[in-house]
Amino acid sequence: METTPKYILKFGIGITFFVTGFLILLNPEGWALMIKPWALELLPVPAVSVMVTTAYFDMLLGIWLMIEWKSWISYALASLHLAMVLAVSGIDEVTYRDIGLLAATLALLISGKLPAKKKPEPFPTA
Repeated sequence: METTPKYILKFGIGITFFVTGFLILLNPEGWALMIKPWALELLPVPAVSVMVTTAYFDMLLGIWLMIEWKSWISYALASLHLAMVLAVSGIDEVTYRDIGLLAATLALLISGKLPAKKKPEPFPTA
């Protein structure tokens, strides 16, 4: 069973991801402007297409962060995604909050339960 503070943290981050995805869908062109020019050159598709895909990813990840199913994977994906956002957008008056979200998702990842390793079966003795 999750502790109350951890549940509140997961829910808050999940809602943040979900709402961010929704906001991106409302104005993908505006959000595409946040991508630094060097990162735009690396994209194989238009930036608006990347933002629409990112919006759906954020919304799905937001839901996943709030449920109990392989939570550690959602924490890892959220951490990687936030690190990538900071890398391609830089730190400014909008993205500075992502530093705190990144720290929170990393804390969840570190405190999360990884899948248990199975112990090897001993050789049967006769």
